[in-house]
Amino acid sequence: MRISKPLLAVSVLAFAAISGTAFAQDVSREETVIFDLDRTIQDPENFNWMTPGTKRMHGAHQTMWEPLFILNYGTGDLDPWLATGFEANDDSTEFTVTLREGVEWSDGEAFNADDVVFTVNMALTNEEISSREASTIRAQVASVEKVDDLAVKFTLTEANPRFIVENFGVRIFGSFLIMPEHVWNGQNAATFTFNPPIGTGPYTFTSASSNRAIWDRNDDWWGAKAGFQDLPAPKRVIFLESGGEESRAQLMASNQLDAAQNVTIGTFEAIAAQNPNVQAWHEGYPYAASDPCARQLEINTTVAPWDNANMRKAVAAIIDRSQIVNVAYEGTTEASRTMFAQYGSMAPFIDAVAAAGYELPAKADVDAGQALIEGEGWTKDGDYYTKDGETLSVNIHVNSASTEYTRTIDVIVEQLQRAGIDAKAVPVENGVFWGEVLPFGAYEMSYSWLSCGSVNEPWASMGRYTVKDVVPVGERSPGFNNTSRWDGDVAAAYSEIVDKIGTLSLGDDAIPGMVAEAYAHLDAEMPFIPLVQAAKLLPMNTTYWTGWPSADNYYNHPFFWWNHTHQIIHNLQPAG
Repeated sequence: MRISKPLLAVSVLAFAAISGTAFAQDVSREETVIFDLDRTIQDPENFNWMTPGTKRMHGAHQTMWEPLFILNYGTGDLDPWLATGFEANDDSTEFTVTLREGVEWSDGEAFNADDVVFTVNMALTNEEISSREASTIRAQVASVEKVDDLAVKFTLTEANPRFIVENFGVRIFGSFLIMPEHVWNGQNAATFTFNPPIGTGPYTFTSASSNRAIWDRNDDWWGAKAGFQDLPAPKRVIFLESGGEESRAQLMASNQLDAAQNVTIGTFEAIAAQNPNVQAWHEGYPYAASDPCARQLEINTTVAPWDNANMRKAVAAIIDRSQIVNVAYEGTTEASRTMFAQYGSMAPFIDAVAAAGYELPAKADVDAGQALIEGEGWTKDGDYYTKDGETLSVNIHVNSASTEYTRTIDVIVEQLQRAGIDAKAVPVENGVFWGEVLPFGAYEMSYSWLSCGSVNEPWASMGRYTVKDVVPVGERSPGFNNTSRWDGDVAAAYSEIVDKIGTLSLGDDAIPGMVAEAYAHLDAEMPFIPLVQAAKLLPMNTTYWTGWPSADNYYNHPFFWWNHTHQIIHNLQPAG
């Protein structure tokens, strides 16, 4: 959405509109940081993050629940947080994690190895716990044991050199979160709402409704007492649903938001024209930060006619990635060359795939796509292909939470329509998309980023499509892995190579060649279609707070809905 007219200030200040128990304390706007929330809080009284739905990104895992480690995208290192380090045995089947001394829950109880062991065992022994993080722990961990109060030993089901960063390092979005044993013990982990919640973070929960959550600083936070970090400067943190791009633009322009979700270039430039204190990741065009979750078209390979690899390859040929970049993203990103995020550390693997001949073209080859369709017996009859009296059609589910998603699918639908496929977008709200559509295979095609994971090595993304994770439609895919239900001999051959990659140490010289070998099977059957790299243009306001992450202040990336947001909040300083 491009805003061509001057932005209008909203009639009632968002800050003043937040009422009720939230203002039991007198906290000024200058002491409050307000983050944009791009979705409704579906169940504001439920803080059980282990069950499906948004129960963590409205401030819970940004202010209250701290991770063990945080992957630093700038350095590639794991920054210690609740933990201070870890050691692995020679074959990466055992990991011992050392916890930080002096950590406390906000109610004063000590955080220690008992909490870690208890929480991991909840995931291991309760199949009803279905979050991606809990499912991954269940698949990877054979047992967990307390070594002493500040040390925990994990024994894995198989070798995994990436175990810590995958599960406890905020590599992508979040991490497996540790819960207080003294609160959860004796509760049904699948139904416990954990309200009121507690954590080890420097903020405690104040209140929440469907459109906002409020967190107030705990001045008795363990981190300050133990000398780990100073108390963060903001006394209050609010996550406020902005209601869409135009309203978030108005809120940013009038200093009622401090950090906003993704906007288009036109919107950002309109905001900056009214409020010169608003900045982005880059000072100049294209402003946006590169997102690690490259976008793709998910395909349910069990649904005809998309169970036919040639039909999937036809769609891949018809899609024009350059048009998606220019129309949906306004030139702020680039077409995907492979399934991987195009970070510098991924270059050896992307280059190996390209050298083997499997790089994706930016431009469409509609004739080639139509030839594949016609080779499968479909005939163009007017606008669309038909076969045995059936029109070639496809419904593409899309999460309606973001204009980025819906704009991209609108472009793809138009491209497929022009080529003879009766494509339709099916927008669904966020909870339905992630809670029902994707995990249970309730789609023909959908727009998402399920290859997300690889930011410095290839296995994290490739390992999400192996045959071990194939389940029938209607059964939840473990950890959102292989929701396409890709199976068969070609998938098995791919899986064998990828499983071998998973046992090798990061940086092994054999990996690029093995990636190219495995990628040949992906290219042959196209169980998903990589589209474009993702970019986020996130306006950040320096009127009240400075210290926001940027390309020039790169202490970590700017995605403030992730579990690493603790770092962002700790870096904020009053502007005055």
